[in-house]
Amino acid sequence: MAASRSHLALSRRELLTRGLGVAGALAVGRSALALSAALPEFLALAAPFKIGIQSYSLRGYTKDGKADRAKALAVSHDLGVHFWEAYPAHIPMTDDLDQIRLIKDEMSAAGVETIGFGVIPFRKGDPANRKAFEFAKNLGVSYLSADPEPDSFDDLDKLVDEFDIGVGIHNHGPGHRYDKIDVIAKAIEKHHAKIGCCIDTGHFLRSKEDPVRAAEVFGKRVYGVHLKDVKDAQHFTILGKGDLNTHGLLRVLNANGYKGLVAVEYEENEKNPVDDVRACLEEVEKVLQAGL
Repeated sequence: MAASRSHLALSRRELLTRGLGVAGALAVGRSALALSAALPEFLALAAPFKIGIQSYSLRGYTKDGKADRAKALAVSHDLGVHFWEAYPAHIPMTDDLDQIRLIKDEMSAAGVETIGFGVIPFRKGDPANRKAFEFAKNLGVSYLSADPEPDSFDDLDKLVDEFDIGVGIHNHGPGHRYDKIDVIAKAIEKHHAKIGCCIDTGHFLRSKEDPVRAAEVFGKRVYGVHLKDVKDAQHFTILGKGDLNTHGLLRVLNANGYKGLVAVEYEENEKNPVDDVRACLEEVEKVLQAGL
């Protein structure tokens, strides 16, 4: 109907009024600073899928020569990020259930849920394949982003079916074995529907592939999205400053009924990425305000 609007096109203030109550919205409206701080609530209300980050974006925070999960979680909390695809250096794989419980408690205390994990390899006949799925189940993730050996798919067919955990093939850019949309599509076409693609928009742009077409081609077999921007197929940049059609991508994901994680991933400014990651999240907000 011409007179109606999708909730995705409502203003941030309208969404906050509906989602937080009038008192909360009035408090938010007192200053531009407060309104900016409400970004996470807006994203949670407006997005038909989960908006978060690939924690690789925060890899530059280290302690004793290792990725500092506590710092990465603190930064995520400050950004209002509630969802991670976890980079293995932040959450190393383990079969120690007590250690996994401690990690989950730490994540929960920071208000962050781990939706996905990766990128990890799979090899034919490797016992580590099952261990990865056991770890994923114990951690509570819904998918693994992966770089599987071409002869490992028969193993994966059985594991995704047994554990009901998706595997998204991650495209790593020019020269990688999975750098092209059609190559990935061919690799998965005769395999279990829980094996699909983790769309890395930046690497597809570097490979001169269209990420929007990737969302169209993979449809229900999208398991994870790494949302990043690239200019002229060469330079990683803040979302909205490169060649990614973010609106087109999110529109197709929404039309396909995607409910999973769209993880902002920022490659640059490794030592202090906070302002740039925030700018990327604000670009997602801008796209959502335009409506899908």
